[in-house]
Amino acid sequence: MAEFPPVPLTLEGSAVLHQFFRFDWKAWRGTLAGDRGHIAGEFAAALKQLEQGAGAGAQTGLFSQLGHKGDLILVHFRDSLEALNQVELDLAQTAFYDFLTPTHSYVSVVELGLYESSRKTYEAAAAKGFESHSPEWNAEITASLQRGADAMKPRLFPTIPDAKYLCFYPMDRKRGEHVNWYTVPFAERQRMMHEHGMIGRRYGDVVKQIISGSIGMDDWEWGVDLFADDPVVFKKLIYEMRFDEVSAVYALFGQFFIGVRLPLEKLGGWLNGHL
Repeated sequence: MAEFPPVPLTLEGSAVLHQFFRFDWKAWRGTLAGDRGHIAGEFAAALKQLEQGAGAGAQTGLFSQLGHKGDLILVHFRDSLEALNQVELDLAQTAFYDFLTPTHSYVSVVELGLYESSRKTYEAAAAKGFESHSPEWNAEITASLQRGADAMKPRLFPTIPDAKYLCFYPMDRKRGEHVNWYTVPFAERQRMMHEHGMIGRRYGDVVKQIISGSIGMDDWEWGVDLFADDPVVFKKLIYEMRFDEVSAVYALFGQFFIGVRLPLEKLGGWLNGHL
């Protein structure tokens, strides 16, 4: 593989925005009851419109966050960064937003890594006599990616899974002096990613995983969203993956955020102190 590009091909889909907020409970309790009802109703209506967006499934999800890092999490899937920016602007126009303090955010794009098909595509282009990055080579790669995008469209443009719990965390591949993922030969990276992926597949019936790429968009290289109806699954899956070579040797993890799905019809209850 030495003569082929070291970069695996990827497919990109939805633009993704995670928003994390702290809620000003003191200011909320100091607001007149009638005003609270109006403010909450306006916010719920705005979220309902954002939740469905232009698609058939939920494109925005609201979660009650656990722990000291914040109170609410909003996850948005859209077709472009401009659309995500519009979501931010729409929410900022609501009176409810005055009670929210952003504590964190994350911008990324849904990504499917194609280690195995990359190698096959590169080898097929080389077998036709195309030189790397020549016009013919680029056309071959573009055609292959288009076929993949058509086949993988549901995974590239997902909706918010209908699950009770969310776990989100960012991650990097190590680029240290002695351990550097980006200097490992392509075939070796392909092998490790295949083994890594097999672990996730074993949990496919109990957890929905959405990987988004964020190189050049945010502080980490990837964002990972896990959705499940049993939060213990998050611990089991991530723990098992840490014994895998890709994670044990080459992975760095950021903060973990966990939330409970907050349906819009339960927002009023949440504001009164119960789910």
